[in-house]
Amino acid sequence: MDAAASGLLTDLLKQVSRSFYLTMRVLPAAIRPQISVAYLLARTTDTVADTQIVPLADRLQALQALRERILGVSSAPLNFGDLVQEQDSPAEWSLLQRIEEPLALLLEFSTEDQQRIREVLSIITSGQQSDLSRFGDASSERILSLANDEELDEYTYRVAGCVGEFWTKICRAHLFFNAPLDDEFLLANSVRFGKGLQLVNILRDLPRDLRQGRCYLPGDRLWAIGLTPSDLLEPSNGQKLQPVFQAYLNQAEEHLASGWDYTNALPRAGRRVRLACAWPLLIGIRTVEELRVNNILAPEFHVKIRRSEVRKIIVRTVLCQPWPRAWARLFPSRGRHEQSGVQELSEEAQPPR
Repeated sequence: MDAAASGLLTDLLKQVSRSFYLTMRVLPAAIRPQISVAYLLARTTDTVADTQIVPLADRLQALQALRERILGVSSAPLNFGDLVQEQDSPAEWSLLQRIEEPLALLLEFSTEDQQRIREVLSIITSGQQSDLSRFGDASSERILSLANDEELDEYTYRVAGCVGEFWTKICRAHLFFNAPLDDEFLLANSVRFGKGLQLVNILRDLPRDLRQGRCYLPGDRLWAIGLTPSDLLEPSNGQKLQPVFQAYLNQAEEHLASGWDYTNALPRAGRRVRLACAWPLLIGIRTVEELRVNNILAPEFHVKIRRSEVRKIIVRTVLCQPWPRAWARLFPSRGRHEQSGVQELSEEAQPPR
């Protein structure tokens, strides 16, 4: 890999992702480029979808053009001029300006790795297109919500659960190809791993999303407790929302616990991969803890784990990794929320994958 490509996968990656960059840097060299390129492409599709000042039809068209380039069904040059002009973030500007570079790197991988990257990006972009269509005419005056838990589960799979599958397949092909692993167990729990991280993001970003007209909490759950999506703009309804919100926090915590099971099912010799999995999980579970004790509907409230705490998590995991008992204690024990009296979400509402 030449210097320009190396810079793309370090400097640009660091600009667009503070926490994920740490994960990328610890990964073994055998899988770091593939996962980094996949991340940059996914991040670019997300930027296209989220540039709200650009008309919906233009974003959908740009997203489809990018999807076709990623999937290799088109070679037409991409022109994101209007999108580039609307970026306030230099990192987002660079992502769009340099899109041809990760697309070129994609073609340098083996046929098998290209297929793995294209498969996960196909799922992600289909989720983004569906999301744009669903919330296309939403606004703070017209808040739209997902209908039910099935739609929420499908959304978290398409934008994050599928990433767990991709991660597992890449690791299996390049790092653990001879290890006697339970592939069915790993794939199932890798999906829950991704869903858990995305559900944490949804719950953390609820106030911001509401003011953009998007409510990812299912409407039928809100209506069951006498609330509408628009009611969530009022911080005074925070207490009334608590039973539903806490139940989704419980669900996120259980997904993350499955991610911890996944991490511990990987070969202990794969220290770097286990660390790369542990860091987002432990940051995620700390975010859940913060969300449990605050009024999430307060518009000024936004949970963000401090850099100093992230550094402590990294140091603890590195120090504890050689010692199984100390490592096991890093993740909080299960069942802490069971005494809260909060009614759990129906298991029937969580279709298996």
